[in-house]
Amino acid sequence: MDEVYRLQADVLKALSNPRRLEMVHLLAQGPCEVGKLAEELGITQPNVSQHLAVMRSIGIVEAERDGREVRYRLTDPDIVSACETMRGVLLRRIHRMSEVASRANAGLSSRGSAADSAAEPLDD
Repeated sequence: MDEVYRLQADVLKALSNPRRLEMVHLLAQGPCEVGKLAEELGITQPNVSQHLAVMRSIGIVEAERDGREVRYRLTDPDIVSACETMRGVLLRRIHRMSEVASRANAGLSSRGSAADSAAEPLDD
């Protein structure tokens, strides 16, 4: 098996968590401190740090120190592009499923109307 497939699987595993995906999108706006990420996400700083550690071990983010502050940033802006591409695929899928459900409901409604009128008693 190609080693790149293994590396890709590792990255996709790390990105399989919804919080980490949120972090990727926040970090796409620029480097950010753990406390600010925690505030934006509404979760604790230790939890953010755990997620960042996973992403850092895979090479998705890196830390940069500025005095006492540690800011995290994406290592490659194409990470966001890849996530946006998949998000677009999923949004289109949801849209298609919604259209299918709407057509199915419309078909049931029209059949229900025909069945209702057929069940009405005839006047003598």
